[in-house]
Amino acid sequence: PPAVPPPQGPPARGSLSLHRAYLRSPLGLLRLGQLALGAAFWVTVAAHKYEGAAHFALFAAVLVWLLTLALFGLSLLGRWALVPWLGSRWLLTNLVHDLVLGVGLYAAATGIMGYKARQKSYCNLPGYSQQCLYGAYLGASVCGGIAACLYLFSGLYCLSRRCRDQRDII
Repeated sequence: PPAVPPPQGPPARGSLSLHRAYLRSPLGLLRLGQLALGAAFWVTVAAHKYEGAAHFALFAAVLVWLLTLALFGLSLLGRWALVPWLGSRWLLTNLVHDLVLGVGLYAAATGIMGYKARQKSYCNLPGYSQQCLYGAYLGASVCGGIAACLYLFSGLYCLSRRCRDQRDII
């Protein structure tokens, strides 16, 4: 069958304008949640003393958060056509980002932070005088788990659009 060119973003104008339909779409709302929970995850980890595998968890969270911010910004401005090779496959790009990077790295980071929280569970006892990282690790683990679920939902949304032979993200 002949290849159908992917849909372009909103009409190009001299100035940048917001693609409001994207902002109100399920994918736009999920992206906002992903950005908020991702920021909560890495700020919680970075604000406290961390060691060992938490370095990887922080790296994974920041990497996925920055890529999500880039996808959100380009989609919100309707400028994904400016991205070489990926712009013509924007729905597939979002799908792979969500299911491979988002779910995969946040699930790993959540597991790491959950394990570290379990290791520090002794320090939440009354009368413990040292600094306790249990709450920070547990909070980061919860934020990471919810973020991984949001990435799964947005990946499934993109997958359902792709299976219905739609080429646009909204």
